[in-house]
Amino acid sequence: MFDATEQINAVQRTVGSRTLEAGEARVTTISQTYQATVEDLWDACTSAERIPRWFLPISGDLRLGGTYQLQGNAHGTIETCEPPHRFTATWEYGDEVSWIEVRVTAVGDERARLDLDHIAHVDQDRWAQFGPGAVGVGWDLGLLGLASHLAGDGSGITPDQAAEWTASPEGRRAMELSSHLWGEASIAAGTDADEAKAAAERTTAFYTGTPEL
Repeated sequence: MFDATEQINAVQRTVGSRTLEAGEARVTTISQTYQATVEDLWDACTSAERIPRWFLPISGDLRLGGTYQLQGNAHGTIETCEPPHRFTATWEYGDEVSWIEVRVTAVGDERARLDLDHIAHVDQDRWAQFGPGAVGVGWDLGLLGLASHLAGDGSGITPDQAAEWTASPEGRRAMELSSHLWGEASIAAGTDADEAKAAAERTTAFYTGTPEL
């Protein structure tokens, strides 16, 4: 049986920074190792036929220089592509542009690791308000879908079940745990503990609709 709490705990989270031409950017990194080959994990993350099975419907030209559109979500341009190990793309939502970098590496013969960096220029006030969980919880939900898809036993959560699941007690607990763990990652990166915990509580309230205490 697929255990969402176990999945949330299986993820590694780090928070850092990167200097871009436009200045300093925040880097939120989420990582997980799967029982899958590099080729299968790469295909799950780059195939227009497979992405909707665990994430969102996608359209566009999924190749170097091509563009993509995730239904009801981000769109962008694929800037680099080095199959089966790495791609980068812009992540454009509303009037904001950030970037993603996805890396797939082998961990033994039948295991592979996914590392996803979300790189963004974040207003300091917004970062203080929500911290890395603002995007991190969303990526946790995405990796939850990916883990469910790769398990392949039918016990996980499919995209058409996602809205109902996130409103369930189990879904709310998973998002609360994710938000808490992103707060811990923020503390590990040097954020004041009280500030990080307060930001995590606001992020939890945002995702779950639960009023802050």
